[in-house]
Amino acid sequence: MVFRRRKAPAPEPARPRTRTGHLAHAAFEALDRRLPLAEGGRSLLRKAFPDHWSFLLGELALYAFLVLVLTGTYLTLFFDPVTAQTVYHGRYTPLSGLPMSHAYAATLHLSFDVRGGLLLRQIHHWAALVFLAAIGVHLLRIFFTGAFRRPREVNWIIGVTLFLLALVEGFAGYSLPDDSLSGTGLRTANTIVMSVPLAGTYLSFFLWGGPFPGTDLVNRLYGLHILLVPGILLALITAHLILVVHLKHTQWSRPGTTNRNVVGRPMYPHFAAKSAGLFCMTAGVLTLLGALAQINPVWEYGPYRADQVATDAQPDWYVGFLEGALRLMPPWESDLWGHTVLWSVLVPAVILPGLLFLALYLWPFCEAWLTRDTQEHHLCDRPRNRPTRTGLGVAGLVCYAVLLAAGGNDVTAFGFRVSVNALTWFFRVALVVAPVLAFLLTKRLCLALQSEDRDALVAGEETGEVTQDVSGGLGEERRGLSAERRYRLLVRDVPEPLPPPADPARLARRQRVRLALSTWYHRDRIDLPATPEQRARIAERTAGPGHGPGHRGGDRT
Repeated sequence: MVFRRRKAPAPEPARPRTRTGHLAHAAFEALDRRLPLAEGGRSLLRKAFPDHWSFLLGELALYAFLVLVLTGTYLTLFFDPVTAQTVYHGRYTPLSGLPMSHAYAATLHLSFDVRGGLLLRQIHHWAALVFLAAIGVHLLRIFFTGAFRRPREVNWIIGVTLFLLALVEGFAGYSLPDDSLSGTGLRTANTIVMSVPLAGTYLSFFLWGGPFPGTDLVNRLYGLHILLVPGILLALITAHLILVVHLKHTQWSRPGTTNRNVVGRPMYPHFAAKSAGLFCMTAGVLTLLGALAQINPVWEYGPYRADQVATDAQPDWYVGFLEGALRLMPPWESDLWGHTVLWSVLVPAVILPGLLFLALYLWPFCEAWLTRDTQEHHLCDRPRNRPTRTGLGVAGLVCYAVLLAAGGNDVTAFGFRVSVNALTWFFRVALVVAPVLAFLLTKRLCLALQSEDRDALVAGEETGEVTQDVSGGLGEERRGLSAERRYRLLVRDVPEPLPPPADPARLARRQRVRLALSTWYHRDRIDLPATPEQRARIAERTAGPGHGPGHRGGDRT
């Protein structure tokens, strides 16, 4: 056998650059000398993005917002936010000759006379619902996986603020057509504003421009809807994206991922192609909904009149919980120092939402206070490994669902032929009992899932096959876990409760409360089997940037 050394191929000659290529290269170099685009652009294109589906929820909200901006810009060209009366003589003959506001007439004109107006109106409305739903589900994903912890507290605050502003934006747009349904919502809003002690009457006169229904609110809501709130939303979304790029994404525990690295697909071409496809799908689905699924047919409701209220008027889902809270609250009021305090409106519509958003804003800091947690977290928690947090989140969702269902108690009572009063008392009891039961059941389920993980690590996972030995006994076939699943089960960071002091009697009341809350929050968990060597390796993978293994006490198995 003869061995021959193969000659290396000659390098290809460099292709001559065309005149256009020279000009483009020179222009890019000139621009890069003035603006450092090349280095930043290359760094951004190399940024690693996770490929798990749950991380696309934030992008879904972003693309729904883009659809809102595009369709809203077109609708703005044809809307007239004036409540002065006019007589309608448009194409919709059932309302021809009726007196109505310019705002309602403009909505009818946009729906029936402007080419593509009704389609874009409905796409806009559907996009608003998807935008709010995507933000809400995205916040839930962050909450249940612990992605709000250090160093992402500011991004969590931005996300909660985006959700709050989206509620305001949705209500403002919902109220602009000045139809009977939106007018009923504005009447409710006026009652809520009037319930504020001392300042309620003044606020109502200022916002509505006089006694209800006033003359100025629709015009003010229009400026709020098309200019102020979208501008703030755009600024906060930009800040949110900048922080995401700077802080990097969280990631699920799997081989190769630790609390100090970022594993994922590069932005170009993988993530860019996937994200572009998601935008096209979002826009396409919203267009299909706008074309095929009717929503907010204002011509069926008629123009708003202050002396007429429909019994089955229902708000959009995102403010339906406020409607339910108003209907469940008993008719309590007090006379204090010559002023009437309407508790039946103040508590469910002002105090309850205020406490809800205050709790959301403070949650990352409260959880860190209970654990004395000072390290950074870049690995997502499995919800089962944080049973108390998961139970509280599910209890909040159940509470929201009860209030949302209570917001339609009149429609439900009419449809099922039951008493409205009986249904109201049912929802009142459910509002107290259902969240507690949901918390206990969810916490128990999380502990059961942890126990299942422990059994899988000890005996292997079930195959679904049953065997019978020679003596007639039945046994279940099991097989060893894959390396990826074993890593996902073992590499977790579950903190222990705060250690009790040597002399509990000398603790201040604040410290005793903190110790009791920390014990209640972290005591329930199932320890997983791991050798000392495995524990050391797990501690190394869960240690935060700048911290060595074992920096913070806790069960890291």
